[in-house]
Amino acid sequence: MGSEVKAVVAVTRAEAVRLIENTPLDALLGRACALRTGKIITYSRKVFLPLTNLCRDRCGYCTFRRGPDDGGAAFLGLDEVLATVRVGAAAGCTEALFSLGDAPEKVYPEARDRLASLGHSRTVDYLVSACRLVLERSPLFPHSNAGLVGKEGLAALKHVNASLGLMLESASDRLLQPGGPHYGTRTKNPTDRLAMIEAAGQLKIPFTTGILVGIGETWEERVDALFAIRDLHERYGHIQEIIIQNFRPKPGIPMAQHPEPPLDAMLRTVAVARIVFGPEMNIQAPPNLSMEYGRLLYAGINDWGGISPVTPDFINPDDPWPDLAALRRVTEERGFLLRQRLPVYPEFLFNRPEFLPPSLCARLRAAVGSDGLVPEA
Repeated sequence: MGSEVKAVVAVTRAEAVRLIENTPLDALLGRACALRTGKIITYSRKVFLPLTNLCRDRCGYCTFRRGPDDGGAAFLGLDEVLATVRVGAAAGCTEALFSLGDAPEKVYPEARDRLASLGHSRTVDYLVSACRLVLERSPLFPHSNAGLVGKEGLAALKHVNASLGLMLESASDRLLQPGGPHYGTRTKNPTDRLAMIEAAGQLKIPFTTGILVGIGETWEERVDALFAIRDLHERYGHIQEIIIQNFRPKPGIPMAQHPEPPLDAMLRTVAVARIVFGPEMNIQAPPNLSMEYGRLLYAGINDWGGISPVTPDFINPDDPWPDLAALRRVTEERGFLLRQRLPVYPEFLFNRPEFLPPSLCARLRAAVGSDGLVPEA
């Protein structure tokens, strides 16, 4: 890891398990907040681009995924991508978030046929083209969550993205067993996902990852996932952000009757993530997935993630993002300052240029002020 990255707090796994399970909540939150630096809470103003909802997986908690015979299965055309980013640019967005199903062409002839009509044989190649179009025809910067695209796919995407991401979700093989949320999936093996996150580190890509809370994992398994990510970050220094995201039950999914994790469980997990990763890491929790999202500030987060004024959360369509005025009010009422960031964090913009695509470096820096954040209008 480069010398620019400070060592994380040396809490052990055993200590983290004890903290998450047994420490009184107020004491745990106080310890986590003491580690957070400053009073700035960031967010990224984005457009959400579901390039395709066709996916070779069937996760027990997902409403985004479609098969060819399901209603609404589609690939976005490049004209639709461009139309959306233009609306986003007019609304002050700086991020074009691409989310998509994982390599549907590997299992569906219909996906291969649609890709062929778009001039490609693989979804990742079409994604590269879409990202390039965004850069050429708009002021927005792509950030892609593309699934298991392999090291070759990551290398291609690096040149046309400000940052990339892949949720680890869980490090537990147990969730792959019959009855588990990842049973029968092709891409949710933790070993494969950790290998992808490691490849991003080898390629020096600013990377976002995180865990899902409440899909059947234990407290210890949550800690194990955080430590698996920390181990890779200590080796490569490339993790820019940890997302702690809670499961939300939705009609029509296999886990529709599975209970949602209580807010206290989220607070504990966020706080331990802050303690495990220390003051230098960006810790995020999505505000649209918690009724009392302002309380998450007391667990040590310093980022709200992507918020869109123009597109819905296609992964959680029943949970709209708070409007920016409400987000600012909730943040400021608790003594913090809300600021907009790019999809790559300030520490990479100025201190770690080797992590930026050379073709985007000057443009990224020109989009921010001396603090690395988007200037206030």
